Amino acid sequence: MVLERLSREIKEKLAERYHVPEFTPRGLQLFAAGAKEAVQGKKIVYLYRVAKNEATKDGTQIAFTTENERTKSKDADSTATKDGSIRTPGTAEVEIAATSILSKGDEFIDELEEAMDNDDLIEIWEANLDEPAEEGENKFKGRYFQGYLTEIDKTSSAEDFVEVSLTFGINGDGAKGDVTVSTEQQEMAAYVFKDTTKTGA
Repeated sequence: MVLERLSREIKEKLAERYHVPEFTPRGLQLFAAGAKEAVQGKKIVYLYRVAKNEATKDGTQIAFTTENERTKSKDADSTATKDGSIRTPGTAEVEIAATSILSKGDEFIDELEEAMDNDDLIEIWEANLDEPAEEGENKFKGRYFQGYLTEIDKTSSAEDFVEVSLTFGINGDGAKGDVTVSTEQQEMAAYVFKDTTKTGA
């Protein structure tokens, strides 16, 4: 009892001298309002169109997409001075990559490959289905890019599906805006590829 009383008195004196605020336990519910949620990869969708077809075709998804990637990099030149090196940033370079399972009769992949052969400009839209736009039906926050297909790779092994990898070199940095994604395209984004074999025992 004596030790507890002394300990309490010491704490009170320290609090008075150093102005230590009293600690009050707070429940986790106080932080719930600011809780963050992770964005699922399938919620970021990409639409593509050969630019010369803008009058006749809408942006199109690549069927059975398994992975998308957008990278931005910037080199910097270094100049030596008497006071140390100075870094001068260069121009940012943007690349967009897509990997998908090739679907039978997929004419769009052929169209993109032909665009690559002809050096045709390609439009690309990136949309986040978790962030609806403030106005407009089926509109979502996203980005718009223009560039060229710089690499196409088809991988076909004996036991797996044919995999197609595409890499696009982007002109400039792109532009932010609202992207229209049709209901059908939104459903495709939520679609999970399944094999033909039965799942039951």
